[in-house]
Amino acid sequence: MNELMRAVVLTGPVAAADLRVSMVPVPEPPSGWIRIKVEAFGLNRSEYHLRAGLATGAVFPIVPGIEATGTVDLAPGGEFARGQQVVAMMGGMGRAFDGGYAEYTVVPASSVIPVETTLDWATLGALPEMLQTAHGSLHTGLDIQPGQSILIRGGTSSVGTAAAVLAKEHGLTVFSTTRNPARLETLRSLGVDHPLVDDGNIATQVRAVLPPGADAALELVGTNTLPDTLRSLRVHGTTCFTGMLSDTWTIPDFYPIGYLPNGVRLTAYGGESSDLPPESFQHYTDLVATGRLPIRIDRVFALDEIAEAHQLMEDGGAVGKLVVRID
Repeated sequence: MNELMRAVVLTGPVAAADLRVSMVPVPEPPSGWIRIKVEAFGLNRSEYHLRAGLATGAVFPIVPGIEATGTVDLAPGGEFARGQQVVAMMGGMGRAFDGGYAEYTVVPASSVIPVETTLDWATLGALPEMLQTAHGSLHTGLDIQPGQSILIRGGTSSVGTAAAVLAKEHGLTVFSTTRNPARLETLRSLGVDHPLVDDGNIATQVRAVLPPGADAALELVGTNTLPDTLRSLRVHGTTCFTGMLSDTWTIPDFYPIGYLPNGVRLTAYGGESSDLPPESFQHYTDLVATGRLPIRIDRVFALDEIAEAHQLMEDGGAVGKLVVRID
């Protein structure tokens, strides 16, 4: 192609204010890889970890971004048609190879999911990683069943808002937390049955409604709140550790018998694009398009506003997803 494109390139850890858009060559895809013309991408906490120097195994220089949304520009192996709507996520994006913070990205065909929708690009761009993580946490991590109750710890995060909506769609009673009392109404608008202000003792609040405890919990804050989340569950209830909004993800001197309440289970979810079947992503996208699956987008930025977007993400000031629309 021998052309240049705009991209955010990290040569090492930097402050949010130091993020810049550079001109770099448009990448060429080998067989088995797909070049996507990126229309939008969502911001994710793991990209903050990479940019701030908190990630392990980071390779520099790198174009960050663990997801992207757009159209197929080139597929040497013929896996997809040129111009086809697709999303891509995970599989090493933005870590092992260049990711979605660019006008074009090249990713393995296995990381690409086709989709057909009339949603605008910014809305579609909010969905891939958010829905993949929420879906995988609920179904792979927790194996949720209709009629159960679930606690979502970190409920106003992008994954937290999506998980609440998906859990309600699946027939669960949802408890969800926020540290900000002003955001309780936002949780109610998503269909949350029991919005809770996180005072550090959520177990007491959950058990005031369900004395035996909830059936399941999705931990999105970190290991600092995990013990209280575990205490919120009934015997044989399960907590899935997925998120690290607090940037606290290890447990020093972990002693299972002392840490875990009797009979309460702890699992985790990291996930890949393969955990979200194309038919499930299409189903969720259709629900969003018809208004039956309300997805919360906090703000849409231009690529040149990437520094401001990252600062907002780092500060935790967003309710729902932050999206960059490339124009």
